[in-house]
Amino acid sequence: MRVAVSADDSQGLESPVSPHFGRCPYYILIDLDGRDVKQARAIENPFYGRHQPGQVPAFIHKQGVDVMLTGGMGQRAIAFFQQYGIQAVTGAMGSVRHALESYLGGDLSGAAPCHESVEHAHSEGEGHSEYEKDEAGRLREELAMLRRQIDDITARLKHLDE
Repeated sequence: MRVAVSADDSQGLESPVSPHFGRCPYYILIDLDGRDVKQARAIENPFYGRHQPGQVPAFIHKQGVDVMLTGGMGQRAIAFFQQYGIQAVTGAMGSVRHALESYLGGDLSGAAPCHESVEHAHSEGEGHSEYEKDEAGRLREELAMLRRQIDDITARLKHLDE
């Protein structure tokens, strides 16, 4: 099985998960044999900075990917992945290793459109909003993801202290 994870750098399993699959600079491709990592390598996103609907899912499909893990993606992207038979999974956070372990452990599954996709009404025939094009919007999205990570870690720590 091959898993792709959206990443903010090219450091493989130690890369931070990018909050949005289409706007990430890299993808980490992970080849698995059962639960064992056989290979992990970074590839550049050829559409980083600007992409048309469907381009990134088609690129991921050409890489032979079975599962796409990411922080978030829009409804149209989820539909494109479904058409290609690729399982899209949103809500990934932390390192690529952590996201992969969460997925393999069953703690990470399913895909829902990201808040920004819903908020900016990405629907059939619409292009990307200014939110997706500017660096400030990207940083706001990353901040929101980090806040969710902190909340998740805080809840896990609280549970361990009980």
